[in-house]
Amino acid sequence: MEKKAILSNKLFLYMTEFFSGMSVMAVELGASRLLAPYFSSSQIVWTIIIGTIMIAMALGNIYGGKKADSDPNPDKLYGRIIIAAIWIGLIPVLGKYIILAVSGIVILTINSNFLVIAAFAVCMIVFVFPLFLLGTVTPSLAKYTTDSLEDNGKIIGTLGAFNTIGSIIGTFVPTFVTIPAVGTAITFLIFAGILLILSIIYFASSGIKKKDAVKIVSSILIFALSCGFGYNPSFAFWEKNLTYEGESVYNYLQVKETPSSVILSTNVLFGVQSVYMKESGLTGMYYDYAMAAPFMTGIRQKEALKEKNLEVLILGMGSGTYATQLSRYFDNVNIEGVEIDDKITDLAHQYFGLSDETKVTTYDGRAYLAADKNKYDVIMVDAYQDITIPFQMSSSEFFTMVKEHLSPEGVMVVNMNMYSDEDANDGAGNTVILSNPGVFGTDASSINTYLADTISSVFDEVIIVDVPGSTNKELFATCGGSMLTRLNNDVALEKNDDLKAMMKRAQGLAIPYTSTGHIMTDDKAPVELLGMRQIDSIIKREVSYYKDIFKQGGIQALIDEM
Repeated sequence: MEKKAILSNKLFLYMTEFFSGMSVMAVELGASRLLAPYFSSSQIVWTIIIGTIMIAMALGNIYGGKKADSDPNPDKLYGRIIIAAIWIGLIPVLGKYIILAVSGIVILTINSNFLVIAAFAVCMIVFVFPLFLLGTVTPSLAKYTTDSLEDNGKIIGTLGAFNTIGSIIGTFVPTFVTIPAVGTAITFLIFAGILLILSIIYFASSGIKKKDAVKIVSSILIFALSCGFGYNPSFAFWEKNLTYEGESVYNYLQVKETPSSVILSTNVLFGVQSVYMKESGLTGMYYDYAMAAPFMTGIRQKEALKEKNLEVLILGMGSGTYATQLSRYFDNVNIEGVEIDDKITDLAHQYFGLSDETKVTTYDGRAYLAADKNKYDVIMVDAYQDITIPFQMSSSEFFTMVKEHLSPEGVMVVNMNMYSDEDANDGAGNTVILSNPGVFGTDASSINTYLADTISSVFDEVIIVDVPGSTNKELFATCGGSMLTRLNNDVALEKNDDLKAMMKRAQGLAIPYTSTGHIMTDDKAPVELLGMRQIDSIIKREVSYYKDIFKQGGIQALIDEM
């Protein structure tokens, strides 16, 4: 076999290692963004991504080492890199459809752990093969770069260094540059293009043979088609006429309008994060029930007595729906918001009518509390997105910080957006019954139970309001006396008929909560596993009708029904 001259240049081989390591990390980060709108970006999903990629790399290392010994032909290595580049370039074209197809199959055929199994299956199908091929790079290059045993340690170390430096760059560039600037789809295409160019340089270095020309031309054509069809940044490709769709450092973002409202979603499959009503009025969602918090502090009585304004802090500002509703119905409120994603804040001003006068700080909610010295009459905690619940904002230590920032009669309101009516099993076949049946059903180990128990360990009084027709529950907590008494007295002073009726509904649904002893701390807060279990329960309930149709009549019956 004729050795290509470019292989004599060890720098080229080191650069191959560099770009390989960079692409592996870029694909890993791209995988998290591709999966997040469908499966969330929880620790569990990250574990699945990292685990499958490590499997792929390990198998690639083994295979690459064996092939380097048995068939030391660099053409084979760079051929594998071309295939990996093409595969990565096709991910923006086919990835979203594969995710939905796999999810549909899993939901119809599996009885539990839907998201875990679906996410794992998607990773195995979409990401394992190209990263397996890239896993063959290091052992192969070790074979080609080592001339003797005298310097093999130095050369192997240099290869490792280039791979690590490439991995570092491949970690930072997608997160801080390409994904926020041009999106996930183009990020995949950029790194696929880098690998393709690297391989073309290799094959073209000593003149292109006919068989190599076929590889190069076909790979360029496929990549060009990927660029043409994969450029569409839409994750929700079935949606039409979206007002806005894009990505930030933290989220996939989608804004759509109806004749009466503007809606923000940060997750394609699991619900709505914010709603703005174009006409002044109630939203019909949990924000309306959360407005009971100011009444629980006696806001109307304070207005009548012309006392100081009500100070409100919102952790998880989102597009500012809660702030907008408070401003519409109360004249004597000062509102501050904390939102970690500044892109959401921009959208809030652009599409959701958030006043420029409302102060919004771009920061993590807990870190903000640690730095803030002010006291508030109402603190709204609305930082939980489906199963993506930040553990640092679910522990007793966090809620203690919230309590320390409340005025003497201050109220914390927490939006909890999942529930389960499934029975809990203690492992011995026995059903565990809550001490508060009707508040959280009978699942003693639900994420809501853990949150409410943890809050109860910090606050003197905890009340739950179940939001009808949704998966949301509003939790109110205080150490400043009876919230229900102040709510009742204040509602009597309310002059707006719609708001008064809403507050009476909240009163009727309010249930005092008694802890069952499940307390989360900074050291132990299993929010990901609890959240995944809740989502499983919700999915099972929502698809049970279609699952029965599928079992009885197969895929054709399901198609006919839909």
